[in-house]
Amino acid sequence: MGLFKNYVSQTRKPEGALGKVMIAGMNSGHAKMADWGMSHLPKCRPSQIAELGCGGGRNIAELLKKYPDAHVTGIDYSPLSVQKSAEYNQPAVASGRCTIQEGNVQNLLLPENQFDFATAFETVYFWGNLENAFRQVHKILKPDGFFLIVNESDGHDDASLKFEQIIDGMKCYTAEQIADSLKKAGFSRCQSAHHPEKPWIVLLAEK
Repeated sequence: MGLFKNYVSQTRKPEGALGKVMIAGMNSGHAKMADWGMSHLPKCRPSQIAELGCGGGRNIAELLKKYPDAHVTGIDYSPLSVQKSAEYNQPAVASGRCTIQEGNVQNLLLPENQFDFATAFETVYFWGNLENAFRQVHKILKPDGFFLIVNESDGHDDASLKFEQIIDGMKCYTAEQIADSLKKAGFSRCQSAHHPEKPWIVLLAEK
């Protein structure tokens, strides 16, 4: 149980050898879920995107492909994730289309009213004070900007609730709980969707 707990706990803040394995698994294992979540993005032509909790960087790459005129800023509080995400997106970083830096959603040191939208894939479980974190996201968005949240867990599925008991600091939220925190943080409207066959959820909130 000790090694298993150490491994799955890498989902919270990857580090060391186990963290490298976890990051590689995240990039491949979460791809279908992330793509399903991105399918809910409204049609737009953003110039600035923030990817919060960017992990191994796969979703940054997909956003860069989807929006070829946009610059993507990736944020993660794991130094290893920042390193791996930068390696994954090295050409975009080198060309100036992508910036990846260490940061914490509880105190986002990013320009206010700067981003057309922000994304958070499979990460809000570890954000602690959701209302404060969402308020931080709200302040970096442009007027009418939006925030996309994609979770593998809907807060009810047995598998995720089991991991919640194993991984320190993990909390599986329902769509209703997330929407409530978004509204308290100042977002004006929030839509949600549930995958027809899996416990995946997506929420799209507008500033």
